[in-house]
Amino acid sequence: MPLSSGQQGRVLEVRALVQTPMYSHSNAHVFPFSGRGRHDRRGQEAVSVGTAVAPGAGQRGESFLRGMARRGGMKTTPHREALGKAPLGLGLRPGAKRDRKSITLHLKLEVLRRFEEGEKLTQIACALGLATSTVASIRVNKDKIRASSQAATPVSATQLTRCRGVLMGHMERLLSLWIEEQRRQNLPVSTLRIQDKARRLFAQLQHEQGGGTWAASFGASNGWFARFKARHKVLLTAEPAAADARAAARYPPPRPVLRALLEAGRYSARQVFNVDETGLFWKRLPERMLLALEGTAGPGPKASKDHLTLLLGGNAAGDFKLKPLLVYPSENPRALRGCCKASLPVVWRSNRNDWVTPSIFQEWFTGCFCPAVESYCASHGLPHRALLLLDSAPCHPAHLVGLSAHVRVEFLPKNTSALIQPMNQGIIATFKAHYLRRTLGQLVQETAGADPPSVRVFWCRYTVVTAVDNIAEA
Repeated sequence: MPLSSGQQGRVLEVRALVQTPMYSHSNAHVFPFSGRGRHDRRGQEAVSVGTAVAPGAGQRGESFLRGMARRGGMKTTPHREALGKAPLGLGLRPGAKRDRKSITLHLKLEVLRRFEEGEKLTQIACALGLATSTVASIRVNKDKIRASSQAATPVSATQLTRCRGVLMGHMERLLSLWIEEQRRQNLPVSTLRIQDKARRLFAQLQHEQGGGTWAASFGASNGWFARFKARHKVLLTAEPAAADARAAARYPPPRPVLRALLEAGRYSARQVFNVDETGLFWKRLPERMLLALEGTAGPGPKASKDHLTLLLGGNAAGDFKLKPLLVYPSENPRALRGCCKASLPVVWRSNRNDWVTPSIFQEWFTGCFCPAVESYCASHGLPHRALLLLDSAPCHPAHLVGLSAHVRVEFLPKNTSALIQPMNQGIIATFKAHYLRRTLGQLVQETAGADPPSVRVFWCRYTVVTAVDNIAEA
């Protein structure tokens, strides 16, 4: 059967490729067929395409080429040397794959931040060492990336490379907070307890959001738990995580990381802020006091375990203290009846476990911190920009970096807050000492004079309103 003009052209192109010297035995693997190159007895090199096509193969090779041309199953390309390009697969091992570059969620958020600041696509790709197509894909999927960032912790944001489900992210965040609370109360945690808690949290979130399509597929398997531990740095031992001195050594001035941030943003000491959470037993006396000892022995009043969480912060210059954020287990305690919370010297928020949750922290950041920084910069004639340093606690959302155009948020390395976080360098301890001193001063003043109440009566009348005033003064 005669060939058409198009089929004849494909036969000529295939024959030219087969006779090309550069497609030798060492490069025979680049063809998507199963043939092999080999040498005949005379030492002449032969290259096969789909089958043996060697010099002298004659009618068999020609019939093969005609058959492939009729079926259209062989696609040919022009001679690559004529195009000035190296042959495909030259210098690569058979089956070699290009290295895959993982892009973390933190890097994706940095790309979106640069887009919002007006940088061009090519500039971002060059600065971050990414392909322009990759940067463009990140811009297209910005909504999905931001949704994933809202469910990611600062630690996991530096490790996650895929946009995971929002429901799963929220569950893991809540699970991290639960583990942290268990450790704070010196309660044991194990793999089975964490897996059981994860299943119950996932079912609860799914019920609140109206169900889902893969409710029964999440079983908190051992594989998931291993990945969860790696993402969130979960330790199952009773020993605290050792401070990472090597990571801390790279951060504070005159170390290069923080110094580069300060120089790039032109931040002065007045524009650098740090905040941190701390727990406060606001009604607990020192353990060696007689009243405290009476509460621990025998029947009667027990030692007070009333607890609240505070968020304290200020700037590096020390001339500006942020209004404390107070998280209490009750939204409307009896002591606050008839009191306007807006007039309190603290920002009052409530949570059943008196935790600073990601939603509470985000609300504080946008509604309290950013306006306070703007007012401070305006009153001191400073440019409206600030740098906020945070540790990698689960309650600090990773997507804070995109919530304000004037405040840059930077997270300290994992397990370094005890070494380099400013609030942990004696500031919180000094605050608690001042709070206790003021409380004991009130006790001495009230129990002195004519017909004074007993210490126990005074302590029973000591309410959270009085504690709030002492917190503000401390």
